[in-house]
Amino acid sequence: MPQTRAWIRALTAVLQQGIDLAEELDVQVFSAPADAAHGSVGAHLRHAAEFVQAFVAGLDTGLVDYDGRARAADVERDPRRAVELLRRLGQELRRLERTPGDRPLCVRLEASVVPGDQRSSVARELSFLVSHTIHHYALVAVQLRARGIEPGPGFGVAPSTLRHRSEESLACAPPSG
Repeated sequence: MPQTRAWIRALTAVLQQGIDLAEELDVQVFSAPADAAHGSVGAHLRHAAEFVQAFVAGLDTGLVDYDGRARAADVERDPRRAVELLRRLGQELRRLERTPGDRPLCVRLEASVVPGDQRSSVARELSFLVSHTIHHYALVAVQLRARGIEPGPGFGVAPSTLRHRSEESLACAPPSG
């Protein structure tokens, strides 16, 4: 359970970054696609949130179906709807902290190179969701910076990269005293 709790705390912290960003953006910036080939900020937040929704829903049945997402267009067009969804998911995740990390799950994901459902576990899927969400946030950060908007220093950056940067800056700092 400690493993599950740590992954849930990491995931809810990442979801909070999405909430903070969505609360700062106006509807136009949130919903406008970067270009014809890439989704909007809202589309990326919706996509990441719906993966978390699929995980939460799949705990009841033991099958996490990432392909069976609802794809709610209102969430990608309205930052307030995205905030509501992300907040609700954070609350739902916190209620799952006592779920054993080694609890088995089956996962359905069409992007898999191996056909059929794959075996996994609660902790493995939580770690995937943290990585998947950060990946989409990184795409959002690139879009926003191209528009002259800074999403924040840690937005879309993996925790290991943040740690590395911190350690690197400490190693370069002059000794105190």
